Amino acid sequence: MTKHIVLTGASGFVGQGVARQLLAKGDQVTRVVRRPTPAVEGAATWLLDTDDFHDIESHWPADLECQAVIHLAARVHVMRDRSADPLAAYRETNVAGTLRVARAAHQAGARRFVFVSSIKAVAESSAGREALSELVPPRPLDHYGVSKLEAERALREYGGQSGLEVVIVRPPLVYGPGVRANFLQLMDAIAKGVPLPLGGVEARRSMVFVDNLADAIVHCVMDRRAAGELFHVSDGHDLSVAELVRMLAWQLHAPSRALAVPPVLLRVAGHLTGRSAQIGRLLDELRVDSRRITSVLGWQPPYTVEQGLLETAAWYRATH
Repeated sequence: MTKHIVLTGASGFVGQGVARQLLAKGDQVTRVVRRPTPAVEGAATWLLDTDDFHDIESHWPADLECQAVIHLAARVHVMRDRSADPLAAYRETNVAGTLRVARAAHQAGARRFVFVSSIKAVAESSAGREALSELVPPRPLDHYGVSKLEAERALREYGGQSGLEVVIVRPPLVYGPGVRANFLQLMDAIAKGVPLPLGGVEARRSMVFVDNLADAIVHCVMDRRAAGELFHVSDGHDLSVAELVRMLAWQLHAPSRALAVPPVLLRVAGHLTGRSAQIGRLLDELRVDSRRITSVLGWQPPYTVEQGLLETAAWYRATH
């Protein structure tokens, strides 16, 4: 049965992947964007230029009926944040803004609301314990993680009151064609042959290829068994930082210049340079247990991590 899906955060690389997969299945898609962006063939575009979805109900097109909303829009990590109160800024977008979209979706007749949260709502590290499952008590450490966890809890409460079927998805680091931020910087350094002191970092980090995440999100929209659920999603194969660097070097056709610097020296360097948090994210494990979505929905990632990295490297070589 064809569904009409409303998608926020549609201009991001995850949003574009989700839109493509929904359209490929024959569903209707309306992309919600703040400013004109390149069109996705087959998708409608709703230009909604309001801060944090204020007054979205009154802007909702009268003829826009949908069965589900996928909410990807968020305030993510802001370098050199100049907000007077950064936590309040994260809460306004990621908590209050999310609830505004959920209420508008319910008012418009949507039955399901898929919220893409983050593993950072749980923790920054899994060091010294098992991979993080959905049963781990959340202890977020930064403003972004705190706001995502608060949004999850507010949505669950609203869903219980209204009957809106809320599904929460927590991905770890997302990579793929169009990736930005730290992952792109890592590829830049590798492609330029910059020596990296990461050859001795054996900490494993869960990741998810963008098309695997998009596929999981589509399952969460379509499968009745997903209603009310919380899922961690990953590629299911965790690489060490050293393995990731070597694999990217090979796929970027670049020399592997990963130096085996002892992690303890990297931590000292991080302390001396005031970058302990950034170094810690490289050296500490962050492994995600994604078995629940498999047991509940029967979902399996359609792409291996090798395939995902190969596509990401091919995109990088073609565009940089």
